[in-house]
Amino acid sequence: MTGDDMPDRRAILFFTPEWNGMHPGAWRLRSSDADGAMDFAVVSRLVRAAEAAKFHGFFLADPLGFRLHISPAALARTATAVRYEPFTLMAALSQCTEHIGLLMTAQTSYDEPYHVARRFASLDHLSKGRAGWNVVTAGDPSGSVLFGRPRHLGHSERYRRGAEFVEAVTALWDTWDDDAFEMDKESGRYFDTSKLHIATKTGEYVHAAGPLNVPRPVQGYPVLAQAGSSPSGRDFAARYAEVIFTLQPDIDHARDFGTKVRQAATRHGRDGAHLKILPSLTLVVAESDAAADARFAELDALVDDRLGLELLGGFLDADLSGCHPDDPVPDVAETAGSQTVQGFFLAKARRDNLTIRELIGFMLRWGAIGGSPTTIADHIEEWIRAGACDGFNVTFADLPDSMNLFVAEVIPELQRRNIFHHDYEGATLRDNLGLPRPVNQFQAVRR
Repeated sequence: MTGDDMPDRRAILFFTPEWNGMHPGAWRLRSSDADGAMDFAVVSRLVRAAEAAKFHGFFLADPLGFRLHISPAALARTATAVRYEPFTLMAALSQCTEHIGLLMTAQTSYDEPYHVARRFASLDHLSKGRAGWNVVTAGDPSGSVLFGRPRHLGHSERYRRGAEFVEAVTALWDTWDDDAFEMDKESGRYFDTSKLHIATKTGEYVHAAGPLNVPRPVQGYPVLAQAGSSPSGRDFAARYAEVIFTLQPDIDHARDFGTKVRQAATRHGRDGAHLKILPSLTLVVAESDAAADARFAELDALVDDRLGLELLGGFLDADLSGCHPDDPVPDVAETAGSQTVQGFFLAKARRDNLTIRELIGFMLRWGAIGGSPTTIADHIEEWIRAGACDGFNVTFADLPDSMNLFVAEVIPELQRRNIFHHDYEGATLRDNLGLPRPVNQFQAVRR
């Protein structure tokens, strides 16, 4: 796979943690830091290790609260009940890292544009241009309970609100021209009033007005990301996203997804080449393929049936408490939650005629591959050489074991094959992703 006739493509790699590992049994391993989610020493050590390995970015997802579809008895069997609030954590990480991008989720259904614009602009300045926003419309209906809302917005409503929200936030980021602040002590003028713009956005769902009291972000806008793969999600990503996190089962599906979303971006007047598509890649890295299989089995054995049923019920948006693990997967009605995830699991169950237990086993290793460093490097190279994606959003089923081996052996092998860069190429996240800096929309109109 390393012949001279193959195209020269390099992978973008993001690191996404669950602080003990993505597998729900990982926190019980002897090598795991059970309190890792709330121990900043553990968190910062992992992120700095990713930076030393030259990962382009660190991506922090953000469940808004407890997984309310899981009972306290099942939740108590996981290490997911508590975690840092993401803005607070990213601000802290901005001061102990220098190069890695800091991309995090902020949702649009239970927040306001001014708050989000202000926080991300601040983070971009604190990090000297390394912030990114994963735009999420909050698919979990339990969010309405957490925020005292009478109901959760339906699927299409969420995306309509999300579109208005993003446009309001970007307008607020453009409150100031890049050179608005003169800070001229001699004349006594701190900023040029002609370079201040009062952003006002009024829509069906969002009403926002400026000016923002933070200067324009270092990057113009923090990098915008999106993780939906439903038709509404794909169209939303094509309109706004620069990084797309996705779930793709194989190279052909991934290539087809990339082609369609880039074509949609072109229809929205954007350059499809500026979309960076990063499928999720969950890994168990071990000394050999057999050792990786053994680690998977060890992890699976640490998850009891009740927890498995409730976790699967969450993915399916269905109550499986009355089911036995050896029952067939029941018919499930489409819900307003994450249609992409729900449909993916139901299609798998129907296609392969799986029992609930078998689907739980599939869920626990969902999208995960295991193997030796060479096996993992081969997998990444195959997808990159095939043009299936621009890179991967890498998670590890077990932390820190798989990550340590990935950093020590997989990264150098990818660099040897010219599949991964040797160093950061610029000062900002946009620079390192090869993304253009947005023009201030108010200056563009004035011109």
